[in-house]
Amino acid sequence: MTVVAQRRLPRLGGFSAGLVALELRRLVRNRRTVVMTLVLPAVFYLAFGSSADYRAERAGDGNVAGFVLVSMAVYGAMLATTSGGAVVAVERAAGWSRQLRLTPLRPVAYIAVKLVLAMVLGAASVAIAFVVGAVTGAQLPAAAWVECGVLAWSCALVFAAFGLFMGYLLPTENVMQILSPVLAVLSFAGGLFVPVNQLGDTFATVARFTPVYGVGEIARYPLVHDGDLWPAAANVLVWTALFGWGAVWRFRRDTARV
Repeated sequence: MTVVAQRRLPRLGGFSAGLVALELRRLVRNRRTVVMTLVLPAVFYLAFGSSADYRAERAGDGNVAGFVLVSMAVYGAMLATTSGGAVVAVERAAGWSRQLRLTPLRPVAYIAVKLVLAMVLGAASVAIAFVVGAVTGAQLPAAAWVECGVLAWSCALVFAAFGLFMGYLLPTENVMQILSPVLAVLSFAGGLFVPVNQLGDTFATVARFTPVYGVGEIARYPLVHDGDLWPAAANVLVWTALFGWGAVWRFRRDTARV
């Protein structure tokens, strides 16, 4: 009589803090990723938002330097979460995702790890930008430091979904070289680099339909207490749902292949 041992499946489909930590260490070894997602937003703030005039001029309950800082923190969170999600393209190009199908790791757990990884990277990007801003003259009310940071980070989930979608859609390991200019254009079009009310009526109308607009409006609200908050929230929810659906669709097609 032959006894066949049953294969024990890991808890939570293989999702674990250890796996997230391992993936994070692997990601931060990429110097290009570290510079682009953790250093570049702080450098942009220093270059464009830390002048003496901006430190003296008021914006909402803080100064203009603080306003620019929140915008750059949103940009950093966008870059970081997109990069964390788009890393699946690198793994697909290297054949790693195909190898993972032979392991007990469940596909849902694999996606969950990538999302957590993206959000951890986004939190680090926001934190670094805020530390730089705090020591160079950016002014926000005490509560707004926390609220703007949390909102910039949490709303960037839409770009984690965007990164996953693009990672499965674009068959290239250089996906971030393609997406970085796209994010820069979206940031300009969505009023992140230039306030929407300075873009003219037509451009301002178009900006409200971009995925960046909602994140920027929500993240800056605790500072300026101005803006269309509910349309901005609807913008974030709709784009998150669309990118999430796209990521699931491409993921199912990818895992259906032998």
